[in-house]
Order: sequence, then C-alpha cells, then structure tokens
Amino acid sequence: MEDLDLKQMSAMVDIIAEEKGLPREAVLNVIEQAIAAAWRRDNGDRAMNVRASLNTTTGEADVYVAREVIEDGLAYTPATEIPLAEALKDHKDAKLGDIVEEKFKVTHFERVGAQTAKQVMISRLREAENDAVLSAFEDKIGTIVTGTIARVEPKLVRIDLGRASGIMPKSEQIEGEYYTVGNRTKVYIKNIEHSDRGAQLILSRGSAEFIEYLFRQEVPELDSGTVEIRGIAREAGRRTKIAVMSTVPGVDPVGTFVGGRGIRVQAVMNEIGDREKIDIVTWSDNSSEYIREALSPAEINTVEIDGKKAKVYVTEDQQSIAIGKQGQNVRLASKLTGFDIDIELVKSAPKKKKKNVEDSLLNALEETSEENSLKDTDEQTAEAESAVGETSED
Repeated sequence: MEDLDLKQMSAMVDIIAEEKGLPREAVLNVIEQAIAAAWRRDNGDRAMNVRASLNTTTGEADVYVAREVIEDGLAYTPATEIPLAEALKDHKDAKLGDIVEEKFKVTHFERVGAQTAKQVMISRLREAENDAVLSAFEDKIGTIVTGTIARVEPKLVRIDLGRASGIMPKSEQIEGEYYTVGNRTKVYIKNIEHSDRGAQLILSRGSAEFIEYLFRQEVPELDSGTVEIRGIAREAGRRTKIAVMSTVPGVDPVGTFVGGRGIRVQAVMNEIGDREKIDIVTWSDNSSEYIREALSPAEINTVEIDGKKAKVYVTEDQQSIAIGKQGQNVRLASKLTGFDIDIELVKSAPKKKKKNVEDSLLNALEETSEENSLKDTDEQTAEAESAVGETSED
C-alpha cells in the first residue's frame, strides 16, 4: 500500500477518538468512508455504491460494491446494475430488483487513491467534530445566547458562539438592522439542521420566539404562571403584536408586560431596536372581543364572524388606522387571531343638508322682521279699540 498504512490507521482509531472527543464508532466510520473513496478512485468510477469494512484487530479491509439486479438482455450500467444471470453465479437466491454486493480485498492504493483517502478523512473528521460540538447545543435550542459576528454575507450572517458557530439566514434577521464584524449580539438558537455537509446551528433575531424569550427575561410573572402569552405575530423590524392574559383575578396582563413607566417593554425594544413597534393586547376566548383587541389602536363598531372569516365595520376616520400602513395592522391581527379579517365602512345615515351662514342670517332677519310687524299690528289694533271705547262713552 503506497503512502497509506491500514494497520496504522486501525491503531489510530482510539487515539483520534480521544483527542477529538468523538465516539470510537464515528472515527471508525470516517476511516471506512476514506477507504471506500480511495478504492473507488483507483478501481472504479464515481457512480459506484461502495462501502468499506476495516478490521481494527488485523488491520485488514474489504470493500463491497452494491449493484441492482436487472433483467437479462437489457442495456445496463455496469457500475450500478448487474444482469440476473450474472448475479446468480454468486448469489443463488438473487431476484430482479434485489441489491447484491460484490466483495473485494483491499491490498494497496495508488498515490492518487491514498491522497483521496487522506482528504476524505480530514474533511469527514472535521464534520464529525463539528457535529459533536453542535450536539452539546441541543439542550440550548429555544434559548438566547450571546455571540460575536464573525462574517457578514449577502444571504446570511455567521456568528461565533465560542465552542461552535452558527448562521443567521436573511429570513431570521431583523429588517433594517445592520451587522458589523466583531460586534456582540444576542441570538435565539432556533434549530440544528443536519445535512450531507454536517450539522448547522440556525440562529435567529427575527422570529416570534426571540420576542417571547426576551419578555420571559423581563416578566417574572410568566414563570410563576400569573400571566401567559397566548399568541405573537411579528414582522421583524416593523411591528409585533402580542396577546396576553392573566390567570389571577385582578391582575392586569397588559400592565404587567408593559411594566412601571413602560420599563419592561422598553427593555425588549432596546434589544430589537426602536424601529419596531410592539402592541400588547388582551387575549379573549370571545372571538369578537379578541379581534377588536388585535386591531387596536383602531376603534371598532361591530364584528361579524362566519367560520374563520370576520367582517369588521369601522367609521371612515378609523379605516386607515384599522388597516395600517401597507395593510400591516390588519395583516398582523389576522395572523394573531387566526381569522381572515376584512375591514369595511359602517353604513351611516344620510347627512342633512347644511345651511350656509348667509342663509341662516337672512332667515333670522326675516323672522325678526315678521315678529316686529306682528307686534306693530297688535299695538295698532289695541289703540283703535281703545279709541272706539272712548267715543262711545262721550
């Protein structure tokens, strides 16, 4: 074997496992992958499905090439397929569609194959080590940690968390927030994604869960169960609506979250930035009332509910408030309540025709003139009657 000693590799399994803090099985699996890749490089082609088995006691290795059994007489790909008649020579019970393996003894590698094995081992060990480190973060999923911004890319931000690093995709960032290399920032550990390239820690600042965790740090009544968060709808960097309730009579849930002089909600806003507004509303099991609350600060006249659709009637001066800038208020309210909300205008009564000032003044003058005229007539009549009486007496 050129430039690659299988016996030495077998002896190194336990040493590598201890140094890198990896399970012995993981290290052995990496070495077997390297052997399979090297053998395929020297003896086959990339299409082959090859696995290797290393005996750590003897230092001997075998590779197995898997191929699918197909019907005789058909055109086939030798790297991945084998005719039934040929398969039956070594596998007496082979049937169409079966996967059969052909065993090969590993005796030596060419120089290129040996280099391939080394490259695969280095790469796979690095991935295995990264996976092991990230596994230590599995119990931290759903929590907030502080990291250092390591690199800013067009579609993601890479953040160093000390023993591990993670990525914050564009969809998990706060709109309008700027990230500078070297700055420290709080991030929410959302998930660990596993792929062929290994595990990847997914971080977030733009999720609803990030807001909820921030409030949990500021509102101790959440841990005691005095108040609860029943729903959050968020458009990161723009606006968040959070529905809360109290489990104890007499406790104001909104006031609890706002805090004295707004200190609690302000602490959350200091973390996410003043650009994003936070609406804290009272949750209700009455759907109509809940929708009214969710659409605040708009004043609602009536709510009509049909299934999961709701028609909300408002006056003309409240329409733009209910809808919000670019439909944001009604959109977040719909997301928060789970109802498809339509905003409609209240049908108002016909308005009376307004009289202008001139008409009002003229009418007043006419009425005054008529009253004076009637008064003069009455006085003249009284004088006449008085004169007639005096004449009669004479």
